[in-house]
Amino acid sequence: MGRVRTKTVKKSSRQVIEKYYSKMTLDFHTNKKILEEVAIIPSKRLRNKIAGFSTHLMKRIQKGPVRGISLKLQEEERERRMDFVPDESAIRTDRIEVDKETIDLLASLGMSELPGIVLKEEQAPVAAMPYAAAGGRGGFGGGPRRY
Repeated sequence: MGRVRTKTVKKSSRQVIEKYYSKMTLDFHTNKKILEEVAIIPSKRLRNKIAGFSTHLMKRIQKGPVRGISLKLQEEERERRMDFVPDESAIRTDRIEVDKETIDLLASLGMSELPGIVLKEEQAPVAAMPYAAAGGRGGFGGGPRRY
């Protein structure tokens, strides 16, 4: 089982990362030495706990934004993502294949003249296996169930 991290460890780790993000790394031992220089921590054990959680947070920051930490880098990345407009839409509307029922539905709504809608070729229906052959619901066949 894992250990419980106190509010002191979490809060101080977040503060250290916000102030000294450029110095912090993904290595525990390096972060431990940096903490020794930049912060006054009363015990070695507490320093190691803060360094460990700081390393954990740094790894999470690499993957994406982390709640409770406001970094200039994170803010700029989020702004860039929000302002991005793709050159070409991911949704293609020049040719949309639909079945007969959908075309009937669009006709009943008065939208049968929409551009790019094409009737999809009919495929042969796949014969479903009856329940008994499959051994009831979700079974793999075989004899009677034994519990």
